[in-house]
Amino acid sequence: MFIYPPSPQILNWLAGGQLANRLQRAMRLWVLLHRFYGPESYWRESLSDSFTYRDLRKRLFASTHPQQEHLNREGKLETCDDPNCICHQQFYDWIVESQNQLQWCQTVMQMTGLTAESLQEQLQKCPFATVHRSIRDDLKQLQLQGWLKYSSGCYQWVDSKHWPSPPVDNSSTLSFTQLSHQQTWELLQILDSVAFVEPNLALTVQSLWEQVTDSQGSSYQLSSEPQQRIFIELDYILSGEAQDRVDTYQEQLDSLWHKHEGSVVQFKYWIAFEEKQVLVTVYPVCLHYVRRAKYLSAYGFDPDGKFGWHNYRLDRIASKRLKILPWGDPNIPKELKELWRTGQLPLSTQVKDYLDEAWGFNFYLPRALLLIRFTPQFARWYVDNTKRHHTFKPVNYRQIPQLVRREIKNTTEQNQILEILRNRSESDIYYQAWIRLGDINVLMRLRDWRPNGEVIAPLAVRQQLHQEASQELLNYSNPI
Repeated sequence: MFIYPPSPQILNWLAGGQLANRLQRAMRLWVLLHRFYGPESYWRESLSDSFTYRDLRKRLFASTHPQQEHLNREGKLETCDDPNCICHQQFYDWIVESQNQLQWCQTVMQMTGLTAESLQEQLQKCPFATVHRSIRDDLKQLQLQGWLKYSSGCYQWVDSKHWPSPPVDNSSTLSFTQLSHQQTWELLQILDSVAFVEPNLALTVQSLWEQVTDSQGSSYQLSSEPQQRIFIELDYILSGEAQDRVDTYQEQLDSLWHKHEGSVVQFKYWIAFEEKQVLVTVYPVCLHYVRRAKYLSAYGFDPDGKFGWHNYRLDRIASKRLKILPWGDPNIPKELKELWRTGQLPLSTQVKDYLDEAWGFNFYLPRALLLIRFTPQFARWYVDNTKRHHTFKPVNYRQIPQLVRREIKNTTEQNQILEILRNRSESDIYYQAWIRLGDINVLMRLRDWRPNGEVIAPLAVRQQLHQEASQELLNYSNPI
């Protein structure tokens, strides 16, 4: 796959060593190659094995983009009224997500001699806001470089084994020259322990191991490895086969998120408690590793048909691969298309804000006030000075009635909670928090505290724990 980022070295290579004069063209070539041969190759499905510029033009630009050849650059910007058309996308947009901006600009200035002001002017330009003839010439350039074949008036794909080889970029090579022998091993051991969270990290770890052994000699690992003293054991409940499948989903999502316009994914999802599969079409936003599994936070119609946020456990996806849907696909719900058209697609920062609002991973569930009581000794050793959520904090017994009246609107529920409180000791330790009502992760923590932690509110959680405790007591009703 064409997996190279738009680094200064790659762009200079595509520009034939003339990056200063061909900066805009180099970016157009990179975009075309990324869409021809990128991780998803999502133009290969809409372009046949032999295609013309006319075919490409329909796929490249919005339907409102003018097709006349005689219009100049300014004319195209004035007459194309679709803000999502590629002709409105600035150079800067393609480097903003995958590059260190300051380092990228400094490297380009060193390679080209451009001033900071000139480079900023270039970054604000729109590479595809140009005449069709320029993009026709781009295709010819890709043919000359060996990326495309041309026969009988049509362009054809080139097998990856015949692609040109990019220059070797050593500027980002990690070095251990600043680390001691012990620090190097500790770093590699830690990275190795958490590599399952990000599949690409495993490749990085392997590269670092090779760098260490190559720089120190082949016997370095055998003779110099210090005894490991710190072990990180993170539970990951999947079998090897399931983990490979989850890694495939994650790689697809990583690749998708590197594309400026993003896209929608479709997959079959297994609902365990109903023992059925449903077809889900959602906009993927971010990934989480939570309580031994990986989850995708996505926006769209959830398995119950409600439009909004939902978390999907990756190992419960039943499809072999995620199906990537371009924004023009008729299977994408109109509600998602409208968010995309108006530039209001949800962001991962919103997920973080929701998670900050209340304790619980299922951040889209309703928020409720948690009040819980502990004995002083248990609180001292197992609760105090521990971090659960920033809203989880001690509350004075005398302040609780005022808190309940302010935050719980239902009068009947208020009175029930205050009645429970009147029958509890003021010398006990009380904590408050905002939780997501029905979140399994919070519920599991409350179960872990049982019988030393008594949930006073919400009443729904208190009742559920009461029922579970009663059932548990029945299981042990017959003495040994």
